[in-house]
Parts: sequence; structure tokens; C-alpha cells
Amino acid sequence: MQRLWASWRLAYVTKADDPQDGCVFCDAPASRDVEPLVLFRGSTCFVILNLFPYNNGHVLIVPHRHTATLASLSRDELMELAVLTQRTETAIQEAYQPQGLNVGLNLGRPAGAGIADHLHVHAVPRWAGDTNFMTVVGEVRVLPETLEQTAERLRPIYQRLAADDASVTTR
Repeated sequence: MQRLWASWRLAYVTKADDPQDGCVFCDAPASRDVEPLVLFRGSTCFVILNLFPYNNGHVLIVPHRHTATLASLSRDELMELAVLTQRTETAIQEAYQPQGLNVGLNLGRPAGAGIADHLHVHAVPRWAGDTNFMTVVGEVRVLPETLEQTAERLRPIYQRLAADDASVTTR
């Protein structure tokens, strides 16, 4: 097996596991480095691009409040999380026309949560054959678009959808 060294990821990966460093999702809305990744801010949740996407358009829907479970969300947080997930489906469909969409969350590290203490919903556009030989054999993902280009593509759609939908208020 060949190795693709990505030592620049170490700071991100270790920060996610180190409670002393805080929480990447709690810090994201106020971080100048992460600000370009934030696509939409609601009153209780926000939408952000995944810094290490599976595919272009991989989005995370995250409550502002640091909490690990759906059961701990307030009714307002749960409603906004659902509405923003629905809005994300629309935005990704409009921007990328995927053939499918994975939407889900991983509760707890054994379930696959990379950041287990702060609930977040993944939305990943999918196409037939997107898990090609590069991913399967080379264990490498090929992303034809930068995160900045993805944000430029999706952000105006979120703004338009928010203007059309009064059920989610923005910060």
C-alpha cells in the first residue's frame, strides 16, 4: 500500500480529540480562519463546509450549542437542524445535481463520530462511480473544486432559500 502523507492534518485531527483545545464547532463561527467555510448562520444552528470533504459539496449542519445527542436538543434546535438539513438537500441538488445524497450523523466515537462531543449532521452529494479506483485502490480522494469555490457556489443558494423561508431566522 502506498502512503499519501498529509502531515498538515495532524493539528486538525489532534485538536478534535483534545478537550483542552476547545471544540472546533464551538470555535468555528468566531474563527477568521474558518469563517470562509460558514455558509449560513441560523439562530440555533449553522451550516459549514467539511474541511476534509468526501465529495465536493460535503456540508455539516451544526447546533451552536455544544451538545452530543439529539435527545439533548431543545425543540427549537431540533426544528432548525431539520429545516437546515432540508435546505441543504435543496442547495446541494441545485448546485451539484447529484444522483444521490448521504445525510446522517454519527453519535459517539464507536459510531464513527470524528468529533463526538458536538452533534453535527453530514450531507454528502453522491454520484454513481464516485467511489472509484482512486478511493478504493489508492485510498485518495480527488476533489475537482476548492473549498472556496464550493462556498461561492452554495452560499448564495442558502441566502436565497433563507429569504424564501421565514421558519429559520438568521443571526
